[in-house]
This record gives sequence, structure tokens and C-alpha cells, in this order.
Amino acid sequence: MKPVLWPTLYRLAELGALQGTVTASTTMLAESLGISQQTTSRHLIALERQGLIIRQSSLNGMEIKVTEEGAKELRSVYLTLKRVFEEERPKTLTLTGRVFTGLGEGGYYVDQPQYRKQFQRYLGFRPYPGTLNLRLTPSQMAKKKELEAYSGLMIRGFEVGGRSFGGVRCYRATIDGVEGAVVSIGRTHYDASVVELIAPVHLRSRLNLKDGSRVKVLVQIEGNLGGAITQTTSPR
Repeated sequence: MKPVLWPTLYRLAELGALQGTVTASTTMLAESLGISQQTTSRHLIALERQGLIIRQSSLNGMEIKVTEEGAKELRSVYLTLKRVFEEERPKTLTLTGRVFTGLGEGGYYVDQPQYRKQFQRYLGFRPYPGTLNLRLTPSQMAKKKELEAYSGLMIRGFEVGGRSFGGVRCYRATIDGVEGAVVSIGRTHYDASVVELIAPVHLRSRLNLKDGSRVKVLVQIEGNLGGAITQTTSPR
């Protein structure tokens, strides 16, 4: 999102569009932002096209709601400013969840040669062909959203035989003491309560895990700021 759109999205959040739908007019928004009505209208169109808000005409103006993607953008700005103004930056973030059996697609994607080479280069290990899936509680899901506001390390996407495999964002981590990483995939069959993990070993065997086992993941934050390789698509 272009920085010029931040004030408009922020103002909508102030009005309550994060928690629910608010009714507003371009005239009212323009006055509160100190910009023209035409500029306000352009900003709303741009925010809507990027999937950051949804809006619908009403008798009193427009009904506007900030989407989850819009909330993520605001959260990212907040965390960036927090890092700038706070002397102590967070170095780690802890996630805990319960193991569950996934859809079985992780091994196929992780074992693609183009991914393996990049995992080795950026994470320092070749992952076991599969992912460990954790289900988070609602309180832990808030931590996951905080994590996703950090840049992480991006693994480039590629094409094989006309099929596209998109970029994957990674965060170095230790999983109950075992070296590994959290992988964040933009388009996935799982909901926001799920975290996927990779490691150079078969985590279920190494840690003697079964469905329902509780796992603690210590994610490195300090080393994941900036330097990301940008990629907009995802592998699923």
C-alpha cells in the first residue's frame, strides 16, 4: 500500500471500521483529513481495489468496513513505528499450539528443488519434506498476526511445466529446541488459526509428537527485519 493511503485507512479505523461497518461520506472524510473530496474518493477507490476495505452505497453516504488485509496493513505500520520509538526491540516471539494432521500437501511443496535450494541458502538447512501443523488458540492467533507484520525472509516463486509456485515468507525459529522455521503462505487451505513449521528433521519423530501434543515455537524477530525478497504470489 502506498504511504499516501495510510491516513485515510487510519481515519476509517478511528471511526470504528475495524470493529464493524461505519457510515461516512466523502465530504466528511475529506474535511477530517484536510484533503479534497476528489482526492478522498480516489483514496477509497484505491483501498477498495487493493482489498483493504469494502464499501457499499447507502442513503446516508457509504457503509465502509476495513478488511482483514487492511487491518494487517495498519498493524504493520503500528509495529514499524513501535520499533522506531521504542529503545528495546523485541528479539523473539513465542507461539504455542497443538499438533494436528494436515492435508498432506506440505511434503510435495517443500521438496521442490527450487524451494530446497533457497531454504538451504536463506535458512541454513534443507528441510525434511513435510510440514508440522499447529492449531493456535485465539490468544495465540493475535501473536501470529503480530509476527506476520514483520518482513521475514522471502523464498522466491518459480514456474515448472507451466505451473506457478509462489513465494513463501519464512521466520527462523526453534521448535521445542529444534532448529526450524515458521512458513507463512498467502493463499492456503488453512484458516488463520494454523501455523506451518519446517525443520531439517522429521519433527513428529524427533520430538515424539502426536495429534494434540503441545508445541512451543520461539520465533526470531530481530534477524527477520528488512532484507526480504519481494514476491506477491503463493504456492497453493
